[in-house]
Formats: sequence, structure tokens, C-alpha cells
Amino acid sequence: MTARAKLTVYSALATALAALCLTPLLTTKGWITHAFLVVAVIAAAGAGLRRTPFYRWTVPVGQLAVLFLLLLVGFAGDGALWGGLVPGPQSLRTLDHVLSAGLDDIQEYAIPAPPNAGLRLILVSSVGLIAIVVDAVAVTYRRSALAGLPLLALFSIGNGLAGTGGSWVWFALAAGGYLLLLFAEGQDRISRWGRVFRGSSRNSEGSGTLSLGGQRVGVLALALALLLPAFLPRWDFGLIHANGRAGAAGGLGGGAVTTLDPLVTLASNVARSSNDELLTYTMDGSLADTAYLRTGSLDAFDGTEWKLSGPGTADLRETLPVPEGQSDLNVPSVQGEFRVSDRLDSAWLPMPYPARSVTVPRFSDWKLDTLTGSVLPAKDKPNAIKGLSYKVTALDVRPTATELRQAGPVPAKVAERYTELPKDLPPVVREQALAVTKNASTTYDKALALQDWFTGPGFTYTTAIKGGSGNAAIETFLRDRKGFCVHFASTMAAMARSLNIPARVAVGFTPGEAKGADRYLVTGLMYHAWPELYFQGYGWMRFEPTKSRGVEPRYTDPVAAPATAPTQQPTAVPQNTAPVPVPSSSGDCDAKLRRTGDCGDERKAAAGAGAESWLLSGQVLGTFAGVLVLIALLLTPMVWRTLLRRRRLGAGGRRRPGGDGPGELTDAQVLAAWDELIDSAWDLGIPPDESRTPRSAARRIAETAELDETSAAAAGRVALATERVLYARSAEVAAPLAADVRTARDGLRAGAKRAERVRAVLLPASSAKLWWRMADAVLAARLAGRRRVGRVTGAVTGPVRRAWGKLRRGGRKPS
Repeated sequence: MTARAKLTVYSALATALAALCLTPLLTTKGWITHAFLVVAVIAAAGAGLRRTPFYRWTVPVGQLAVLFLLLLVGFAGDGALWGGLVPGPQSLRTLDHVLSAGLDDIQEYAIPAPPNAGLRLILVSSVGLIAIVVDAVAVTYRRSALAGLPLLALFSIGNGLAGTGGSWVWFALAAGGYLLLLFAEGQDRISRWGRVFRGSSRNSEGSGTLSLGGQRVGVLALALALLLPAFLPRWDFGLIHANGRAGAAGGLGGGAVTTLDPLVTLASNVARSSNDELLTYTMDGSLADTAYLRTGSLDAFDGTEWKLSGPGTADLRETLPVPEGQSDLNVPSVQGEFRVSDRLDSAWLPMPYPARSVTVPRFSDWKLDTLTGSVLPAKDKPNAIKGLSYKVTALDVRPTATELRQAGPVPAKVAERYTELPKDLPPVVREQALAVTKNASTTYDKALALQDWFTGPGFTYTTAIKGGSGNAAIETFLRDRKGFCVHFASTMAAMARSLNIPARVAVGFTPGEAKGADRYLVTGLMYHAWPELYFQGYGWMRFEPTKSRGVEPRYTDPVAAPATAPTQQPTAVPQNTAPVPVPSSSGDCDAKLRRTGDCGDERKAAAGAGAESWLLSGQVLGTFAGVLVLIALLLTPMVWRTLLRRRRLGAGGRRRPGGDGPGELTDAQVLAAWDELIDSAWDLGIPPDESRTPRSAARRIAETAELDETSAAAAGRVALATERVLYARSAEVAAPLAADVRTARDGLRAGAKRAERVRAVLLPASSAKLWWRMADAVLAARLAGRRRVGRVTGAVTGPVRRAWGKLRRGGRKPS
């Protein structure tokens, strides 16, 4: 491997190792494989471009074009032509849309963020740009030491954004890749001094000291960088704080963290289906067994997502405001004591709804959303919930179906805010909502019809699909009728708004698993989302459209009597006659988990669906394979011509030590040199003329290309040696011809235009011989196959024909 090839490989390896520090930024790591493929293709493109006669600055420009093409194919394939291989007119608009969505996601999501296409585009393109810079600095301009700057920038940004997700392992890998790059360049510089003698003398010992010494210094510096920080004090100032997390700043006024985006974070947690303990609580009263723990409510829908868009936040006080829409209700209250584990480190405060009071150790660590009643951590305390112990007092509001049917009219201000829909909402949302509720007259009956339709036999619960709550996700969910709680909740809320029913999406947890003595356990399997619909006098009431998940409220049974006791089982829906999955009978699945649908094969399927993969999808891998095959086909003529030239010139420059004369060239070596001269002229626009003698052909080349005297004389010597081989009785060529061929070739290139020189490298005309050879090989194979088939056929049919001839002769009558 040449020194430049080693530098190319090591620069790509250094970039790939440094990019590993970005893996904690997303919940899944499959995107890193995509980034590695992009780095490999960029390195290969740079290696090819450096073999052309272009200026050095054109190499990174060409690599940028390759990166742009890869991004179009990988992230805007919907607008591509020819099976996704060639970007079409729509690709640029699609890529711009994906990039815009990614920039919005940066402002909305906490780390680790969900692997949305926009975020993956930003990460992959960033790694690709760093790869181009490192390759240009280290390989194209041979300044490997400066290549550490872009690598350091990549590591610093990735490790700083990861926060507590960073690790010394990422630094060790990034620094190791940089050291390999420096070692490769050092060996190249030493080799330019001349051949290093490696004998047993004192000089040979000293010659190896330089290389070994440099390696020892590099390894020692890396070891000190890893070990020394353990003995130094920590400083908590700087651009990125130790307790900060990317995406944890900004949001609504009042100093609250609002960019955690509970709905998308919840979708990611649902897909992973972790059984880790998140919190425990004790609660008295009848509400405990069916109480959902709401962390927040998302009231605005812009067509892209459901999000929180209240007027602002206020300081949290022990007594909470009366929830929106509730009148003075004579209902009992329940007390709950909650303790959060260390595994829940960035979330809003889980509470049963509607809560009337809350007690936390430090009220300054929390803010209250004045519209939805959500309790959010303060900006400077994004992890305030970690290990938190708090108390909540909530109301046990359980109206009957009759009371909800008779609810008063919705105030105009509430209707205006909570029925707003984007202008580009797919028409199928309202059309389906009208079709489902065509026989319902009241708001309650319409809400119940929607819930029953979702829990009916037409829908399937699965986490093995992409999350999302925007227009596209809702339209896909209504078409395929497959999804999980985020899809069910966001779609029912949008359909309710299309019917002028105020609705919003709540997120949190289903009721905890009963552990006895009024104690309940909440795990990662209980992440959930559900819609809340507004009823005047009662406020926001929970509905449960998600099939086989959660507990349906008692008031969703239209014939139920007023509740005087807690609901211990989910209400049966008469319209739903779909078969119910049989729960597992294992000992670790109690009645609570069976009721919420968290047992049996379904939980295993969810866990399997949430497993992270480091592999790309078949479509992306197929696209990359097609691109690589296309690049290989385009480079085949150039590579074949380069290898052939090296073999010919090497043959023309070596003498035969055992020949007839002292050191003369063989006939094959002389003819190889002549073929190289003819093909070099052909590549530069002078086609061969088989009717001419070698000297006449050389004279024609010299006149056509207007060669200088030195180049013309070199071509004449090659022609004279060829004629001696072809026509003389005894040909002795003592001088090597490789130098003459190179001299003549340099003269041809000097007189050619730039376009002709570029074409001679990328698409050499003499490469037609390769296709001729391939065609001859195919023809020979076909002829050989026919002969083989003929022999086999003759061996089989020969005895039959001979036997038939004997029978015919034996059957003739004697004349």
C-alpha cells in the first residue's frame, strides 16, 4: 500500500472513531453505520480524484458533491428516480424539508433524542463534512497534524452535548485514530529520506529509534490525557455545564424546561419497553387502582406535532389552581406519596389528575404551567426529578355518562383554543370522524363512538412502526390502522377537534402495579399517552382509545350506574367483539398487569420491536450498494488502464539477465513498450493505424501531436526496437525502453488540451480493448459451451443413431 493510500485509510478511520462520541445523542445507534458508509465513500472518492490531473483544491470540492449526492439518496429517496439511485426534481425540496425538521427538532428534544430523519441527516452530514476536511488536510495537502483540529471540534461538540452520556472511551478512540494518522505521515516522511538500513550495526539500531520513540511519546501522551484528569479537581464553569443536557434550555417564559417534548420522548420510551423501576407510590382511597399519573398535557397541534404552548409558567406553590373548566365539585380527595428512582432523570412531575396540592422539598426547582397545570422543572434544574420524594393531593372526579351528556356548553375561549387545527390537516381525518359519529348526537356520545371505534377489531397495537403525531403520521395510522398509544391518542384528539370538541393529548403513566399495602410500582412498560376531552363543569376528562392498553374510565360505559365503588376491571365495550389476547399465566404477571395488557407475547413483541439495531434498512443498503457498483463501473477503465501501464513500463524497463545477449530485452517486453506508446497516443486523440509500419506510425504520432525533438526521438527509438523484433533475424535491444515511452508520453500530454488529458485519465479510449477482450472471452465461452454440448449430445445420441442404422440396413430386402 502506498503512503497516500495509508493516509487515506487512516484519515477515514480517525474520523469514524471520533464520530463514535456522537452515539449518545440519539436513542438508537443505527445512524452511525450510515455515517461510516458515507465516510468510506468520501475517502474512496478522494483517492480517485487525487489520481486525476485536476488541481488539488478540486478534490474536496468533488468530495462535497459526492456527500451531497449521498445525502440526497439517503434522506430524499422519495423524490429520486430509477429506484432511488438518481435524485429527481423533488429530492432537493424533500431534503430541505428534512433539514428544516431536524433544526426544529434540535430546539424541541432532549438528549437522547429520538432518531428522526432530520436529526440523523444533521449528524450524518456533519460527520461527512468533518471527513472531507480531515481528508483534505491530511492527505491532499499532507498536513496531518492540523487534521487534529476538526477531529477535536467533532469530539468536543459531541461529548459536550452528550453531557453525562459522554465517556473517556470516546476520547481514547478519537485520540487513537489521530495518533494512527500521525504515525502514518511520520513513516512517509522518514521514507522520503531514503531507504532505512536495518542491519545489525549500530546505525540500524539508531534508525529504528526515531520511529519507536515517536510511537512511545504518542502512547504516553494519550495515557497521561486519560489518567491525569482523575487526580485533578473539577471545574463546573464553561460553555457547557456538567449538569446540563442538550435541549434543556429555552422554552416558555418563567424559567421552565419545556423542550423535553414529552410526547416524542414517550414514544421513544414506549418503543424500548424497558422494565426498569421508575417510581413507587402509596395512595389511599378508591382512586389508587385506576389513577393515571399525568406528567403533562399538550394543547397545541400545528400539523407537525402536539406540543405545549401555554401563555407561560409561574412559580410553583403548594396549593394548585382550580383546573380549567371545573366547578365546585363535592367529591372526595386522595393522598399520595411518591418516590422517584435514579433512572427517571429528566421528566415533568407525575401526578394524578386533577391535583389540588403538591409538596416538594424545593419549590424553587419547579414551575407551574398556568394553562394545563403541568409541573415542569426549572431551567437550572433539568434533573430535579431524579431521586425526588413528594406528596400530592388529588380529587376523585368520576361523573356518570348521564352527567357528561348533560354537560353545559363550552365557553367560546376554550373552544377557540382547543379546537384549532392546521390548514393542511388531511381531509381523511374529518371524513372518518364524521363517519364514525354519524349516529351520535351529544359530545359525550361522539367521544364514546370514537373510543369504541379505536378499540374495535380494526386496529392493531404494535410498537414496530415509526413514532410521530403530525399530519403524515395520523394519515398513515388511519390507513394502516397499526400503532401504539401516541398514534391512538394524537389521532383521536385531532378527530375530536375536527368535530368541534375541545381536545388535547396527555402523557404520563398507566396505573402502577399493585405491590400490597396500598403500594404501587411504575416501570418503563407503563409509559402512555391518552386524549383528554373537555366537558363544562367537569373539566378535562380522560378517554382510552389505545387497544389492549390502560384502563377505560367508568364513565365511558353508557349504561353504567353512578359509581359508588372503585372500578376494578376495565369496562366492557358491547360494540367490540374482537378476540381478546390470552394473557400469560406466569407467576410474575398479576391481575393488574393482565388488565393493562402488559403480559404475554405482546410485551415480548414490544421489547423485541424496541431493540436497537446498528444495521441500516435494506433500502438504504441497497441504494449504497447500487451507488458503489455505479462508481466501480465508472472507475473500471481508469483503473484497468493504470494497472496495464504499470505492468508494461515495468516490463519494458527490466532486462533479461539470462538472454542471448548481455542484458537485452525480450521480444515481449519490447512489444509491450510499443503497445503502451500506441495506447497513450490513442488516449490523447490519435487512434492507431494498423496499416503502417512502426517507424511510420511513430512519425505520424510525432507530426500529429507536434512532439518536440526529444519526445520524437524517444518514440523513434521505441519504433526501431519494435521493427527489429518484428522483422530482423536476430534482434538485440540492450537499452531499456520504459524511459523512452515515458518521455514520448510526457510530450504527448504537453501538447494536448486539458480536456483531452482529463478524458485520457477518466475515460481512456484504449480501454475499448478491455471490452473487446471481454466480448472475445464471452464468445469463446459460448463456442466452448456449444462444443461441450455437442460432445455430450453426440455421446448420448451416437449409439442410438448407430443402432437405428443397423435396424434399417437389416430390414432391407436383398436385391
